[in-house]
Amino acid sequence: MLSREQRNPLSDWWWTVDRLQLAAIFALILGGIILSLAASPPVATRIGLDPFHFFNRHVLFLLPSFIVLIGVSFLSPRQIRRTALIVFAVSMALILATLLFGPEVKGSRRWITLIGVNIQASESAKPAFVVLAAWLFAESTQRPEMPATSMALVLLMMLVSLLVMEPDFGQTMLILMVWGALFFIAGMRMIWVLGLAGAAGAGLFGAYLLVPHVAGRIKRFVNPASGDTFQVDTAMEAFWNGGWFGLGPGEGIAKRSLPDSHTDFVFAVAAEEFGIILCLVLLALFAFVVIRALSRAYATEDMFARFAASGLAILFGVQAAINMSVNLQLIPAKGMTLPFISYGGSSMVSLAYGVGMMLALTRQRPRTEQESMNASAARGYA
Repeated sequence: MLSREQRNPLSDWWWTVDRLQLAAIFALILGGIILSLAASPPVATRIGLDPFHFFNRHVLFLLPSFIVLIGVSFLSPRQIRRTALIVFAVSMALILATLLFGPEVKGSRRWITLIGVNIQASESAKPAFVVLAAWLFAESTQRPEMPATSMALVLLMMLVSLLVMEPDFGQTMLILMVWGALFFIAGMRMIWVLGLAGAAGAGLFGAYLLVPHVAGRIKRFVNPASGDTFQVDTAMEAFWNGGWFGLGPGEGIAKRSLPDSHTDFVFAVAAEEFGIILCLVLLALFAFVVIRALSRAYATEDMFARFAASGLAILFGVQAAINMSVNLQLIPAKGMTLPFISYGGSSMVSLAYGVGMMLALTRQRPRTEQESMNASAARGYA
């Protein structure tokens, strides 16, 4: 056991990090391993791969994800700001490279292959963007004369423009919602919030009129008879089949025909094989992580840590809510993974990066360190 009297980085980390939140995150990761084993073999067999191909890769992705999560949680707020700036710049360059050289799959360019590894750069851009936006909003509270809010808006437009060009409207909506929540938390006037909400609504309506892909998904959601709704219908059938306690591990029927049962619709597989009880447990774990992070963020006096931790918690929670809502046919279908549960290397490593920053920013630092951080903020962020 690590003693409080020991003064080393590991001991300091252990006694200041939110261990309950860390336990909830590890519980989600363990749930992802179990559900990957349940959902992925039929998909792999259907496309001619080894039955445990996706499961083995899922476990393989956990190693770098674990290293990133724990390593980032050791960082100070200043180090988090600097690494986020680097990660965001690299991610933006990779998104541009994807648009220029990435393969087109189902009308979109979202992936690029580097050194034999498929990378979705928009995933790593999300948590880095949230931290940079929080940094700018924190600056606006410290220096009202600085055009930090305008800079945050420019940053948003840069990222959103590239995501729309891919196109990836699911990630675009997620980024807009998180940015709007940060904008509201930062204490901006309600007229600005309403204006931005109106602009987002106008953008969605424009996408409906001009982008057939978006129009098709909305029409199928409003009127299922207007198009192919096989995946969402099968997912709903899985919930009915599972009932409260499920059919049992390996007994699921829907996963045998669901093309994305190991990614977008893994929540439906969980419902069919393990029941609604497990789905409620997963929902409770996601809610606990988000609420715990928000409560600890509210308790900190450092504005940057408060905004960044809140934004990362909202990003984590909204992404989970979108995936579960699609599975339950509450919103139109979107290609959004369930954090730490769905298969996907880029998504898992990026989520680990975001959660690691959230853990680092909500650590209970000594008062002397808090005073040092506040003094540094008064002089200006570096």
